[in-house]
Amino acid sequence: MKVAILLYEGFDELDAIGPFEVLKNAANAGADCRTSLCTLDDRERVAASHGLGVEVDAHLDDLSPDLLVVPGGGWNDRNEAGAWTEAEHGAVPDAVAAASEAGTTVASVCTGAMLLARAGLLDGRPATTHASALDDLRATDAEVVDARVVDDGDVLTAGGVTSGLDLALHLVERKFGAETATQVREEMEYEPRGEVYR
Repeated sequence: MKVAILLYEGFDELDAIGPFEVLKNAANAGADCRTSLCTLDDRERVAASHGLGVEVDAHLDDLSPDLLVVPGGGWNDRNEAGAWTEAEHGAVPDAVAAASEAGTTVASVCTGAMLLARAGLLDGRPATTHASALDDLRATDAEVVDARVVDDGDVLTAGGVTSGLDLALHLVERKFGAETATQVREEMEYEPRGEVYR
């Protein structure tokens, strides 16, 4: 499975790095999982919301991933850099919509769901986001669900920040089985909370 985690200026660090570590540990456990940090433009580094500089592996157009993970960050504060700005600019929602149309499974963490909503991927579908952005999600055509992780097949959403770990572990179990997911949980000493809404 080829996974692309889409980075943009102002993304929340843990929204992206949490799933990245889970997926890398799955690969270390023997899963056929290749994970890349990517952008829509040509750059070597992206500044995250708390100031962490993250190096980029690739350009999304060069990857053709099976799974695209979209982090959130900067939505509620309407920051100059972050999900709100990316939604307003439109390039990220357009890229997410194009990936979905090409058959890529799309998953979001935290307010990354708002980028999926802007892309039209959540219309009439169950979804969740960070608790502080639920009213914004309710204002879209999504069916808002009170869950930490929502799996609607080819579109998945997760609540705030640390729920990205739960999302990634769910994806590992869904694709590679419970034994691999258990190995990753034990390696990371992390136990997901709550049931996945399906």
